[in-house]
Amino acid sequence: MRTINKNRLFWMGASLGLILDRLTKYWVVQSMTLSQSIPLWSGVFHLTYVTNTGAAFSLFSGSVWLRWLSLLVSLGLMALAWFGPGLTPSEQAGYGLILGGAMGNGIDRFATGEVVDFLDFRLIRFPVFNLADVFINIGIIFLLVAMWRQSSETQ
Repeated sequence: MRTINKNRLFWMGASLGLILDRLTKYWVVQSMTLSQSIPLWSGVFHLTYVTNTGAAFSLFSGSVWLRWLSLLVSLGLMALAWFGPGLTPSEQAGYGLILGGAMGNGIDRFATGEVVDFLDFRLIRFPVFNLADVFINIGIIFLLVAMWRQSSETQ
């Protein structure tokens, strides 16, 4: 029973991140046309359906190896949670959210060769992104908090 409960927040975060990412991308693909933009707050925040063949901010566009990187990161994180030591709650949440995001974008890359993006913050001219990207960044914040806590405890 201990193995099943090991790093439970990790598995919950990964599942939540993956499910929400897949649902929102499905909704966008089914209800919008490519390049369509729906202003939710005109000039500030729009839902804009675009695709991206690269990584963050379209870096490495068209690179086939990105799909394999997503798979490798996902497998590595699952191995860490399954075989590694017990993680702190912040580490579990962080790694889990990163896994959910990596899997969400990885599924897109393997299925179609491109990632569906739709969150468009125009006020700051930020590249269009998706929930998988949000979960990866929130996961990184959780890991930074965990590192900060560990470093303050050792001082």
